[in-house]
Parts: sequence; structure tokens; C-alpha cells
Amino acid sequence: MFRKQVNKTALTVVAIGFVVMFVSGGSRHAIGLVLKPMAEGFGWERSDLGGTVALFLAITALCMYFSGHLADRISVRVVLGGGFLVSALGIGLMALVTEPWHAYMLYGVAFAAGNGVTSIIPIGVMVSRQFPDKVATANSLAISGMGLGQLAIISALTGVLITMGWESVFLWLGLINLLMVPAILWLIRENSSASAPTNELSCAGLSVREAMRTRHFWLLTAMYALCGFHDFFASTHVVALALDQGVSPLLAGNLLAFMGLAGLAGVIAAGTWSDRFGPVSATLICHAVRVAIFILIMFSKDTVSVVVFAMTFGFTIWITAPLTVVFVRNAFGSRHVGALSGLITCVHHMCGGLGAWLGAASYDGTGTYDRAFIAMLVTATAAVLLTLALRRGDTKVS
Repeated sequence: MFRKQVNKTALTVVAIGFVVMFVSGGSRHAIGLVLKPMAEGFGWERSDLGGTVALFLAITALCMYFSGHLADRISVRVVLGGGFLVSALGIGLMALVTEPWHAYMLYGVAFAAGNGVTSIIPIGVMVSRQFPDKVATANSLAISGMGLGQLAIISALTGVLITMGWESVFLWLGLINLLMVPAILWLIRENSSASAPTNELSCAGLSVREAMRTRHFWLLTAMYALCGFHDFFASTHVVALALDQGVSPLLAGNLLAFMGLAGLAGVIAAGTWSDRFGPVSATLICHAVRVAIFILIMFSKDTVSVVVFAMTFGFTIWITAPLTVVFVRNAFGSRHVGALSGLITCVHHMCGGLGAWLGAASYDGTGTYDRAFIAMLVTATAAVLLTLALRRGDTKVS
């Protein structure tokens, strides 16, 4: 009876994580869908919205770090419920913007803060409490909600964009995020083991300060920084790239959605692989594939190449997401897994902001993304080398 109850509780935790990531992930990528029509409608430069995305990622990153601390110490229920409330206000009010600074404040600050809290960090902490031995697989199943969320939400919003305009896209996103507040308060019980903080005395591991004194921490953080640099460049600019190459608006919008479907397959495969063979090899494959597709898109930008680039990159986009907790637990122990994984993801997203901004600046300066793709190729190669260094320096804290 007890074993069945534990299994039921554990599966419920994965389901809650899936729903949270479905809404949070689908909402996060909507800016890529409306970037071109918003910029053209207001006569803004793409770098105006690219800067908004960069600020969004910086604020999101900081809030991920603090959400990790909070998830280690207080109720995950409170963290997620409050995050969705702030997200709803920020993204919903984007329908009313008329100046770039409005977008900076609403999307770049308010929505970013809420979205950063409703992130993979508290979900990873919640899942790791229930699945200490299969954390990568369980975490990947929860995080796969991002893939289906991106597919379902972006596909639906593509139709909204075409028929009703970009303002309605933001209104619908605001409503969806608002509905998550009562859902979270109902689904996660205050006294559940998923919501409650871990007893730190029963967990071995290094503090944030102690981990930062190790070479392994800086190798891991640098690798995740480059990963984020690529992730948010691609997710922010792939629709605009496709439209620039003459791809139809419907297909271009759905490219972003189907990247999410490809990401679903990638993240589940990565979690299963990691539990068997460790996280380093899955990460190495991810970065090696990116090197290949950046070379492809530099030399060919016809419709087929753009689709292949989008789908292949989509497969890799979340591979490292469920592995952050695994890397941290293996190298530094479980005691401060939320704070450490939050800090690493914070750096990932801040560098993602640079990637999104670089893509916009490259286009505004030259009319193409060619210089940005060169930067992506160089940094993807560096990420391969950093991952190889992680394999040589792999450690385990007992």
C-alpha cells in the first residue's frame, strides 16, 4: 500500500511539473512569433525587441537563481503560484504597448520575473525529491511539457496572430497564465513532500561558495553559458530568418512550434540516456550536432535547409535542461541543488540574452544573420571542448 502511494505521489509530481512547463515554456517562446509583425507595425528596429528579449533573459536568469534558493527553503507551491500571477500581468499587458520602453518593462521585467520563478529550477528540485535514483528521466518527462507547450500554444497562437493580430496573442497568454494560479494552489498541497523543503541536515554536498572554488563548477557554468547563447538566438530569430528567406508566414510560425515537438523527443532521449550512461555524453552529442547544423545554415538558406536547421536545433534545445540537476548532484551533492542549479541556469539565460541581442544587432547592421551564425559556430565548437573537459574532470560528492 505504501509503495503504491509513493508511486502515485511521484507520478503526480511529474504531471504537475509537466503542466507547469507546458504553460511556462509555451508562453516564453511567443515573442519569436510576434517579433517581425510588432517591429514592422510600430516601425521599430528588430534590435528594440531583441533588447527586450535580452533584458527578459537577464531578469529571468536572476529570478531562476532566487527561485532555486526559495525552493530549497520554502514551499514550491507558493513559489509557482506567485510566479504565474506575475507572469499573467506582465504578458497580458503587452497587448497595450505603444513604445519600446513599455515592452522592456512589461515583457523584459514583469513577465521575466514571473517566468523565471515558474521555471525548470523549482520543478527540478520538486522532482529530485521524489526520484533520487532516476532524476534525469523523471526531470526530462516533466520538462518535456515545454516541447508540447511550444507545439500546442505556438500553433494555436499562429492562428490567432494571422486572424486577430499580435495584441490578441498576448491577451490569450495572460489568461492562460492567470488560470494556472488556482490550478497550482489546488494541485500542490501545502504539506506534501513535493512542496516541502528538503531536510538539509540529511543531504551531503557543497555550498554555493564551496562549489565555486572548484574547477568543475566553472567548466560546467561556461558550457551552460554557451548553450544558452545558442538556444535563445535560435528560438528568437528562427521565424524571422524563415520569413526573410521567403517561407510562408504559416509555415514560419509553425517552425517554432515544431521545434518544440523535436525538443520533446530530444529531452526525453537525453534523460533516459543520462540515467544509463551519465550526462556528459548526451551533452557532447548535443553540441556536436549544433556545430554541424550551424555549418549547414551558413552555406545554404533555402527553405529545406531552414526547416532542417530548425528541426535539428529543436531536437537539441532542451537536452541539457534536465541534466543540470544531475551534473550538480554528481559533482557537488544534493544539499544545495536548487541554489547551484539555479545559479548555473541563471548564467545560461543571461548569455541567452546576449545571443538574442547579437542576432538582432547582426541583422540590423548587415541585413543578414551571417555574422551571428559565425559566432554560433565558434562558440558551439568551444562548447564541445568544454564538455570534453567535464568528462575528464567528472567527480562525485557522496
